[in-house]
Amino acid sequence: MDFKIDPRILTGPLTQPNLDRKTNDLKSLKKSSQEFETMFVMEMFKAMRKAVPDGGLFEKDMSTEMYTEMLDMETAKAATKGKGLGIGEALYQQMAGLIERKK
Repeated sequence: MDFKIDPRILTGPLTQPNLDRKTNDLKSLKKSSQEFETMFVMEMFKAMRKAVPDGGLFEKDMSTEMYTEMLDMETAKAATKGKGLGIGEALYQQMAGLIERKK
């Protein structure tokens, strides 16, 4: 029997566990900090909508509330894409040092 070993197995995460783990942790931190900034902006939009008095041409019902929440979420995602407001980047910079120092 001739067994062949897939070369991808040899170059996988077992070769350099600390480097890959730190890289994965930093990527995960970057994504989490951007998601945090998005949720922060979403909550800010929600608070701003509460500050505006109800009224207007149409009555507010469940579908209108759901639509405005979805609109706010997409607007928050668009506002925080790329550099965003800088909250996510500041959070990432503060926390990345902790991951870098980890053994």
